[in-house]
Amino acid sequence: MNSNQSGTLYIVATPIGNLGDMVPRAVEILQSVTAIACEDKRHSKKLLDHFAIDKPLFPYHDHSDKKISDSIIARLQSGDDIALISDAGTPLISDPGYRLVLAARVAGIRVIPVPGACAAIAALSVAGLPTDRFRFVGFLPAKTTQRKKVLQELMAVAETTVFYEAPHRILETLHDAVAIFGPQHSGFIAREVSKTFETYLHGTLSELVTAVENDSNQQRGEIVLVLAGRETSDNSVTVDGEKILRLLLAELPAAKAAALTAKITGGDKKQFYQLALALKD
Repeated sequence: MNSNQSGTLYIVATPIGNLGDMVPRAVEILQSVTAIACEDKRHSKKLLDHFAIDKPLFPYHDHSDKKISDSIIARLQSGDDIALISDAGTPLISDPGYRLVLAARVAGIRVIPVPGACAAIAALSVAGLPTDRFRFVGFLPAKTTQRKKVLQELMAVAETTVFYEAPHRILETLHDAVAIFGPQHSGFIAREVSKTFETYLHGTLSELVTAVENDSNQQRGEIVLVLAGRETSDNSVTVDGEKILRLLLAELPAAKAAALTAKITGGDKKQFYQLALALKD
């Protein structure tokens, strides 16, 4: 329960590209708060100047010194209203903020979202893939071995999966996705959403690799990668099928393990063999 003297922590979404996407309420809130916590003061200053918002800015990161978080909570408890913004989009969605929000919740401070742009949701809305259920993974690991491990774990996921990816890693990630999911698996790339050079690519993973390899511009800017969930047909690699395959791989070569798993589950031998090779790596 909040005391009447406590301030409010506002989690405010900001544009991911086009400044016209800034919602009026976000401007009003940022103009009304005592101070604004942000990732990068120089970056956020440009946004605030554009909307004639003159409020003190201070940096906040989830890995900031605990003293900073404690000082924010103390200010909120004394009655200050504080807004948290990220460099772009909705704070906490693969951006700093959850530790501060948790601390505020524990302290009984009111935390209010001010909705707006989010790159993951924007990309998903135009991907042409199922949206009734989806999984947001954030950034994949930078190292190939760890990245493949995460992708392997997602093979059994039925829902659409959404990732953020760095431009210098997008091609490597696509190649890893081809190795794990297969070249015919459906995917989508949204690049520079709402910015001047925004592009959207839809197709099989093989087609996406070709498009990105043939156009270096597709390896620049902010990127969202969306992958279709596993097929729901009888030939799909189920969770149980993967467990059986892993057990057999401990004792048998990949081809034999895949063939036996297919017989046991009624699944597709080629899919299991492809997964077996990925698991061996």
